[in-house]
Amino acid sequence: MTTSAQAVSEAEIDAARTLLARMGITPADLLDIRPAAPTFAEYIPVVRDRVTSQGTLKTYNTHWKTLEREWGPRPINDPTVGEITDMRDAARRNAKRDRNTRDGRGAAEAMISALRFLYRHAENDGLIRTGDNPAKRVPKPRRVPSTRRGLPLSQVAEIAQVSATTGNDPDLDTLLLRLHSETACRRGGALALRPEDLDVQQCLIFLREKGKVSRWQPVSPTLMANLLHHAETRGAQPGEQLLRYRSGKPITRRRYDGLWTRIGYELPWVEKQQISTHWLRHTTLTWVERTFGYAIARAYAGHAESKSDGSTATYVRAQIEEVALALATLTGEPHPLAAAA
Repeated sequence: MTTSAQAVSEAEIDAARTLLARMGITPADLLDIRPAAPTFAEYIPVVRDRVTSQGTLKTYNTHWKTLEREWGPRPINDPTVGEITDMRDAARRNAKRDRNTRDGRGAAEAMISALRFLYRHAENDGLIRTGDNPAKRVPKPRRVPSTRRGLPLSQVAEIAQVSATTGNDPDLDTLLLRLHSETACRRGGALALRPEDLDVQQCLIFLREKGKVSRWQPVSPTLMANLLHHAETRGAQPGEQLLRYRSGKPITRRRYDGLWTRIGYELPWVEKQQISTHWLRHTTLTWVERTFGYAIARAYAGHAESKSDGSTATYVRAQIEEVALALATLTGEPHPLAAAA
């Protein structure tokens, strides 16, 4: 016996379209009409060129190079969840070990983040469907508490003494340490400084840091004068990097690495604990929080607000005048904005 297909009404077609739209499914998904997936060797250079943050690129590129070496000829939609899990675990085993190592957790986390970044772009480019993203189904290692902490004043003084009396450019190193100690900025923020980022009248510098977060940060009159002198004597022009070697060449992150290696030679406890510039950020922000409270410490740090902060954070947000008062108390120098706090 045969049956004839019943005609589909317009109302039924509209209902089907509405249902598919709510499910995030397109007609192309039903037909699976999409270009052939590129290989890792073909697609990673495309994604690499889209990264705007040098810090992010440095972190992810290490793992993308591994993927190019291990999976270069394979289509990006070929690896299974199990294979990505194995790749994550291999990154953890092969991570560089030092005294502050966390069993390779950071490397494993970065590998998954690099893969998720790659597959997210593949989704946006229509190369894979959202449900076919294997990196989303591989968990990152659980983070453990940081070993960084605030340093006592005596140790900060020892570090400053070594930086001022050793090396081939003590003026530069002393300026770097004072900049980070006063502002609690990250390395990226310091390296991004330009001459036009200095507001001399109000003693403010404009910091651009990770996550594209930017802010005006108070600095002491002494630090402002040193930054101006540095820019003038080392030839920093508008639009160019401010911090430079005596030759006029812009410094890089390698200057920080060399600085802390040298300090570690002179102060064994620095080398043993792997002290770095970020410890100065911890030191300053810990003091600000203990002395002026959480809201001002948060503003001092330049942390972006998130949904997890709750509504209260909106109402207790600290003003720049309060940050300036904290700085003035920290440095013992008056600040033009502190009087309004």
